[in-house]
Amino acid sequence: MLLSLLGGCASAGSWVELGGQRYRVEIADDDAERARGLMFRDELATGTGMIFLHDREEPQAYWMKNTKIPLDILYFDNARKLVAQQRDVPPCTAGNACPSYPSNAPARYVLELNAGEAAKLKLQNGAELKFSNDIPKLP
Repeated sequence: MLLSLLGGCASAGSWVELGGQRYRVEIADDDAERARGLMFRDELATGTGMIFLHDREEPQAYWMKNTKIPLDILYFDNARKLVAQQRDVPPCTAGNACPSYPSNAPARYVLELNAGEAAKLKLQNGAELKFSNDIPKLP
C-alpha cells in the first residue's frame, strides 16, 4: 500500500522532465525563495528537486551555505537547454565563506537535484528540460 501511495506522489503537483526522468519539484520564483533554496534540509526525497526561475537569462552562481545535502546544480537557458552543470556539490557549513558554483554561461532556470542524478542520466549540455503546465513559461 505504501509503495503505491509513493508512486502516485511522483506524478502529482509540479514536475520537470530531464533525460527521460520526471522529478517532482518545488518552485522558487521570488528572491526570498531563491535565497532560501534547499537550506537547512536534512534530505531531499528521491525523485524530487527544486526549480529556480530567474527574471532574466544571465550568468548565475549558486552556493551551498547552510545546505546539508550534496546536490547537482544544473543551469538552463531561455530555451530550457542545459548550458552548465555543477555535479556532486558538497554541503557547506562555512557560512559566508562557502564557495560559489557558477554557470559560466547565461542561464534562466536552475534545477537542483540530489548529487549523482546528472551522472545517472548521463546528462550532456544541450539536454532539454520540460515543465509541467503549472510552471510559468517566462517571456
